[in-house]
Amino acid sequence: MSKIKFGIVVFPGSNCDHDGEVVCNALPDAEARLIWHRESDLQQSDVILLPGGFSYGDYLRTGAIAKFSPAMTEVVRFAGQGGLVLGICNGFQILQESGLLEGAMMRNINRKFICKFVSLKVANNNTLFTSGYGKDEVIRIPIAHGDGNFTADAETLRQLQENNQVVFRYCDHTGDESSEANPNGSLYNIAGIINRRGNVLGLMPHPERACDALLGSTDGQKLFESLVRNVVAERL
Repeated sequence: MSKIKFGIVVFPGSNCDHDGEVVCNALPDAEARLIWHRESDLQQSDVILLPGGFSYGDYLRTGAIAKFSPAMTEVVRFAGQGGLVLGICNGFQILQESGLLEGAMMRNINRKFICKFVSLKVANNNTLFTSGYGKDEVIRIPIAHGDGNFTADAETLRQLQENNQVVFRYCDHTGDESSEANPNGSLYNIAGIINRRGNVLGLMPHPERACDALLGSTDGQKLFESLVRNVVAERL
């Protein structure tokens, strides 16, 4: 069986592309390829990864310029055909700007860039991205953003919750979703959501930075392993 192919889209200003590349290439039965944002060929990827960073310097709005790149035109088409897409941090913001995920990101409530480990609750482990986690499992993953304050109108928030689209929530180490455990002011402590079809996931924390004990946590590894395992299962 051929390896699962991760296509990592690289924008001017991306800074987590190689982190994702290292993690994906270390997975059994997987390999990663970097795709420049001006390319229209997704290289027969099984999973598209939009990495963190500051695409186009975050001018105008985070992700607002990146959505016009030729690669994103193909990613939108790919997602519409059921292809798996994972957006991390700036990648999540690009997915929102591209209309693949709901909501928008505002400046952190304290108006500061935040870089630290946080606790997350796996609110939905019934996805292709999170099947390796336990329901309500508390994991430790770092964040690094200045615009991670998730917001949406009341109707969108209602639908996200009714459709079980909230996948990750900020919490404390006991799993309590308190305001104190919310690092950026996100409504309902939302840290990551999935589209209704279940093939596009966006999250602000960086699982690719939590795949090696030397970095302080391996809790992000299960996300990538879940993807590979589920893609392999679909091939059988």
